[in-house]
Amino acid sequence: MTNESQTNTADRPLRITETAHQNHEELFPNHKSTLKISDPELIELFDNFAFDEVLAHSKMDTKTRVMLILASIIGSPALSEFKIMVGAALNVGVTPVEIKEIVYQAVPYVGMAKAFDFIHATNEVLSSRGIQLPLDGQSTTSAKTRYDKGLAIQKAIFGETIDQMYERSPKDQLHIQRFLSANCFGDYYTRNGLDIKIRELATLSILIALGGVESQIKGHIQGNLNVGNDRETLLCLITQLLPWVGYPRTLNALKCLNEVTHEGQ
Repeated sequence: MTNESQTNTADRPLRITETAHQNHEELFPNHKSTLKISDPELIELFDNFAFDEVLAHSKMDTKTRVMLILASIIGSPALSEFKIMVGAALNVGVTPVEIKEIVYQAVPYVGMAKAFDFIHATNEVLSSRGIQLPLDGQSTTSAKTRYDKGLAIQKAIFGETIDQMYERSPKDQLHIQRFLSANCFGDYYTRNGLDIKIRELATLSILIALGGVESQIKGHIQGNLNVGNDRETLLCLITQLLPWVGYPRTLNALKCLNEVTHEGQ
């Protein structure tokens, strides 16, 4: 009985929906999946969910969606999947500069220890596509301007909260507040290559995938709202990340979103 059941399962063709197949092909044209051979049932479950069910709830264009999934994969961190998704990003029109900027944006949030391998992986994929490195520089600040410009963009995103952070900081920790302004925002947020709305969405994607950073998730949900990414956009983002980051992090992000937007309270 067991052998017969296994044979019937093995002989059953993959029942991946046409919609899932088309959406997968858009990202990975003519990709020969080894998992379709070794783990056909899992691929059927995942592809139908990630590339059909979940996408039915997306109002994002493919390029934006893939950029934000890419950001979340860095936060996970999942290097092998990242390499595959960089290729998919290039396939749907994400530019090499945009990919690099997503990786650079992750550095102050995940730390260089985690980002290091992703930087090299990005270079490896870009080089394999014949893209000359280094890419054109995107920095807009200097050692003299990074703090002031960083503080300005910090306040543009978070408003009077930044003044409060400085005021409430113990004197022996003020240097961290200055680091945030000059480094996190002055060195990274001021760069060209991604607009501020995409940078904030990418940052939120990284934080959601990291897990255990609820206060930062809430802060950047508010930051997203402040720069024009409305609740519907953020709910769409969280929904699209679900197959890639899992249910615990998704439900945690939803809780943060509802608390910040006072939904259901």
